Amino acid sequence: MSQIGKQIVDFKAQAFVNNGFQEVSKEDVVGRWSVFFFYPADFTFVCPTELEDLANVYNEFKAVDCEIFSVSTDTHFVHKAWHDTSDTIKKIKYPMLADPTGVLSRGFDVMIEEVGLAERGTFIVNPAGEIVAYEVVAGNVGRNAEELLRRLKALQFVAANPAEVCPAKWKEGAATLQPSIDLVGKI
Repeated sequence: MSQIGKQIVDFKAQAFVNNGFQEVSKEDVVGRWSVFFFYPADFTFVCPTELEDLANVYNEFKAVDCEIFSVSTDTHFVHKAWHDTSDTIKKIKYPMLADPTGVLSRGFDVMIEEVGLAERGTFIVNPAGEIVAYEVVAGNVGRNAEELLRRLKALQFVAANPAEVCPAKWKEGAATLQPSIDLVGKI
């Protein structure tokens, strides 16, 4: 069942961010663009490569008014311990949400119930709190932050320009399309 247009679940979660703990809720998300980046677990193998990839382009997400929230079913204490022991994870400046009860993982439909871990799910949420893009990939394949950023910028563009659409591989500043009968069969 499609998640597009679905309102995100109401939640309150502890986050490890800026060397401290803070509560994050749906109220903190609504009103801006957000990415929820679910991953199976701290202290694993593929996960730190993905989180580092996001950390490396985090300022570009911030520049387009988007917050990243990484999410696993670990606690905020485990996030801190991982941060304190891994040079890779020390690079992270975005909030690392703790979801030990699975409220977020179930709300975004990425919980692997039999093991209590989240799938590798990526969700772009618009300022209205609606999911406008998502992907879920197998646990043994990492995701690409550059493509996620490109997709976010395309979604922001079409939100601001509803008469236009972005073709495949569209990048900021590139030509867009204006759907019309005149384009049918010409592309």
